[in-house]
Amino acid sequence: MTTTTSPYLAIAATGLRKAYGDKTVLDGIDLEVPAGTVFSLLGPNGAGKTTAVKVLSTLIGADAGELRVGGHDLAADPQAVRAAIGVTGQFSAVDGLITGEENMLLMADLHHLSRREGRLAAAELLERFDLTEAAKKPASTYSGGMRRRLDLAMTLVGAPRIIFLDEPTTGLDPRSRHNMWAIIRELVSGGVTAFLTTQYLEEADELADRIAVLNDGTIAAEGTADELKRLIPGGHVRLRFTDPAAYESAASALREVTTDDDTLTLRIPSDGSQRELRSLLDRLDSAGIEADELTVHTPDLDDVFFALTGGTDAPSKTSKTSKTSKTNKTKETVR
Repeated sequence: MTTTTSPYLAIAATGLRKAYGDKTVLDGIDLEVPAGTVFSLLGPNGAGKTTAVKVLSTLIGADAGELRVGGHDLAADPQAVRAAIGVTGQFSAVDGLITGEENMLLMADLHHLSRREGRLAAAELLERFDLTEAAKKPASTYSGGMRRRLDLAMTLVGAPRIIFLDEPTTGLDPRSRHNMWAIIRELVSGGVTAFLTTQYLEEADELADRIAVLNDGTIAAEGTADELKRLIPGGHVRLRFTDPAAYESAASALREVTTDDDTLTLRIPSDGSQRELRSLLDRLDSAGIEADELTVHTPDLDDVFFALTGGTDAPSKTSKTSKTSKTNKTKETVR
């Protein structure tokens, strides 16, 4: 991949390398993150995701590579990069001994905001993150979801246009996680760029415009969620019948069919696209055949992850199922 320094790229990295002693963590990776998008970096534990965040956010230096963040050269002008970014790390930066408001004002001081500007920014962000009522309470009394919201609010005090989110929802309950997703979507809709690492494959599927899978220090694959899913074989449509005659007719009318006579089920290879599904239904209609149940199975990010990383330590696995009915037919989509 050839990385450019287009002004539309919030983050551009070519040949990023980082080693700790004789262990190479990032082995010359290339990244391009367009402004106003969510880019997700997936990989097994220890793959180098956090190292990439630390390098791109100026917390540690790279051993090699041409790196630009916010249009600024990381090596030549790290201070300009720091002024353009915000970082929410794996571990909360919240000080539990002081109140939520005091945490916000401390961050405002670090950004050299005036007293008036700091109080205004703190009040606006506390309200935006639904923390106004808890603002005067010690942060140690906050729930996990509240602490993560406060952590992200603190990240936004300096109004960064690029935010690094290193596993921002780890440890949160499903409701708090979904609330955090809504906040991230809102930020990105306002033009913020988000660089996300996550332990939740569903999170990358839900949020990311593009996803890169990091394995053994290199990018194993990159693309949209749908593009990555299409890399993995195994997608198919399954037709189930109750009438043996209809089952036999369908088996004769369709190509590349795997049959199961015991369950009267046919399995047809398919990428799950609307075009292929329509073609299959047209062939069934032309032959006057109606299946009792139609199920579409496509590879999900779990399959992609295991295929690209050799089945090593995987992020948390979730699955999603939706069903729609049409007369006596059932369509089930698993992503």
